[in-house]
Parts: sequence; C-alpha cells; structure tokens
Amino acid sequence: MSSQANVTQYQIKSEPFYQAQGKEIELYQAAYTARLPVMIKGPTGCGKSRFVEHMAWKLGKPLITVACNEDMTASDLVGRYLLDANGTRWLDGPLTTAARIGAICYLDEIVEARQDTTVVIHPLTDHRRTLPLDKKGELIEAHPDFQLVISYNPGYQSLMKDLKQSTKQRFTAFEFDYPEAELEAGIVARETGMDVELAAKLVKIGTTARNLKGHGLDEGISTRLLVYAATLIKGGVAPGDACRMALVRPITDDADIRDTLDHAIDAVFA
Repeated sequence: MSSQANVTQYQIKSEPFYQAQGKEIELYQAAYTARLPVMIKGPTGCGKSRFVEHMAWKLGKPLITVACNEDMTASDLVGRYLLDANGTRWLDGPLTTAARIGAICYLDEIVEARQDTTVVIHPLTDHRRTLPLDKKGELIEAHPDFQLVISYNPGYQSLMKDLKQSTKQRFTAFEFDYPEAELEAGIVARETGMDVELAAKLVKIGTTARNLKGHGLDEGISTRLLVYAATLIKGGVAPGDACRMALVRPITDDADIRDTLDHAIDAVFA
C-alpha cells in the first residue's frame, strides 16, 4: 500500500462534534503548529478522544488511534517481523506508520501500557523526532506533520500505573473535566436530538453521581453515559428505566449507592 493510500485511510471524513469549554482548540492548534507533543488528562467519557478526533479533522491530518492495554508490547507500537510464504517480512506498528506518513498518533489511556513500552516514544518527543527500529536496524526521522498525543485518567492512577516524570515532562498538557451543567445539557441535546430541558434533567442526575465520587463511587457518570441514556429515551424507553440502565447500573454494584441514585432519578422525573 502506498504512503498516499495510508494517509487517505486514516483521514477523518466528516466533522466530529465537539463543544469547546475554553481555549483548548486554539491552544492545541498552537501546539500542533510547533509540533509539540500533547498530553490530555481527564475523567472517563469527558470528551478527550472526541477532542483529538475533532482537531485531526479541523487540521486535515490523518489520525491513528491506539487503545493502550497492559499486554501491549513495544513491538505492538513499533512493528515486528512476520512469517509468510516467502520467508519474513516487516510490518510497521501504528506508531511507526504515523511517523512515516505524518499522522497524529493518539495513544489512549497511556498509563495502561507497561512503562518499558512507553519508553519507545521518548525519541519522538524531543528535538530528535526519531524512532529507532532496533530489530530492523532502521532509524526513522518523523514526517514534518507527525505529532504524538497521549491521554489518561488521573482518577485511576496508582503507584503502579502512572507515567514517569521523564515521560510527563516531554509533553504540553491539557486538563479536561465534565462541562458545566448548561453546556453539558446542550452537548447531550446536540448529540441525540433530545429536548434541552430533558437533557438538563439527565445532567442533574449526572451531577448527583459525581458528587458521590470518593464517597462510594470511584468515578461519576460520564457525558458519554448521559448520551446513552438520552439515546434510549429517544428510542422510546421510559426515562427512569433508561437512566437506571445507562447511568446507574454501569457505574456501581453497591446497593446503597444504587438506591441513592435510583431515588435521585425518581425525584428528577417525578
């Protein structure tokens, strides 16, 4: 496959909806202009991935996304030799592909990857902008359009799952959170076609759950889950049932917390 074909494959064809909360769009554009690596921190489902997709579309750049996990190896990112009928052939990993074609490479939930894996990104995040392929004996100079973006949820950090300072200090950073209530209601309405007043009721339930974070809940109700609930309601599911299914049951197995949120749902939709 040609380099141009690869670029086309990773282009975002239509605009992903993203509602700005501040100056993040302008600031990201400034970081991209300087080709500075970007780190995005924020809770689950607050719009981190959507923001990256929106910016890739806005800048007209291909986007390669990698969902990081604890089993991911450096070879999964960089590439490996594969056996075929003619012997062996090299297959680029997503990071290598992005560096070659000038894509934005987005490593989602980077802290889930092993620390010895994340070390391979270091040469791409300083003045060198290179990627050594040790197994292949090749040194790739990143395409001028290449940019590295990573994200993670600080709420799930632990001593075992955190980025080293030597990695963190290679990035510029944004800190995301859930939008203000009025803005979030507008996002839910825009995403689903729901009436804004009804969307505001869903946001009120979400706010109640977020206030319980650290008091029985590890994580509050995300904007993503609010969109799920709105989608069910638009599909004809009763609001109470939709909220229990999309907002409460996914986030807790604790009977007391569940009852508290169920009561909040009954109060909002009474």
